[in-house]
Amino acid sequence: MPSYILQFNADTPKEEQEKVKKSVTDKGGKIVHEYSLMGGFSFELPADHISTLDAFPCVQNVEADSTVSTQ
Repeated sequence: MPSYILQFNADTPKEEQEKVKKSVTDKGGKIVHEYSLMGGFSFELPADHISTLDAFPCVQNVEADSTVSTQ
């Protein structure tokens, strides 16, 4: 399954964050890590379900997870 990172809008209530996480798991995905400082999480989700996260106004950004290196 592809991996992604999701970032919430600033000041998104916990209840709204939980709804998004539940949507991910309900669609067969898995929460991998939560990022408290940036307000988001990494997750795995079948690619054909990624567009369903657009329905949540509290989601600021979703991008494919990738490896970053310095040379």
